[in-house]
Amino acid sequence: MPRSRINGNFIDKTFSIVANILLRIIPTTSGEKEAFSYYRDGVMSAQSEGNYAEALQNYYEAMRLEIDPYDRSYILYNIGLIHTSNGEHTKALEYYFRALERNPFLPQAFNNMAVICHYRGEQAIRQGDSEIAEAWFDQAAEYWKQAIALTPGNYIEAHNWLKITRRFE
Repeated sequence: MPRSRINGNFIDKTFSIVANILLRIIPTTSGEKEAFSYYRDGVMSAQSEGNYAEALQNYYEAMRLEIDPYDRSYILYNIGLIHTSNGEHTKALEYYFRALERNPFLPQAFNNMAVICHYRGEQAIRQGDSEIAEAWFDQAAEYWKQAIALTPGNYIEAHNWLKITRRFE
């Protein structure tokens, strides 16, 4: 039984009902419907239950079936989220890059990439390598600038950090 049918959460059930209605009324191919079904199950298991292995399986299957670059960007982004949650930052960055190749208007991907770079900068400081830390911080700044440019008014803490560190132009 698909995961989306066994979720007990009211929000999950509501999302499933609305998604099923939309799938019936919007003209899509059976492959697109199946891809969305795997995507929905991936979102449900990753976000609602924290079952990342199952979510990844669903996302990979959705990627196999989905042909639309915009929709693929969100699948790739969610795969990146899972790798971020698992501490697999190099893999996460790879998936965020791939998502942005298909959809350069994902401020959340730029933000997450900046957070990873900032974290790596902090790690470099703890290891006593200020030169490497500055390079990571500079990269974080570039990603945050892109996120802020796409959604002015969001990412206030990043905006403040950019000002304090004089990286905001």
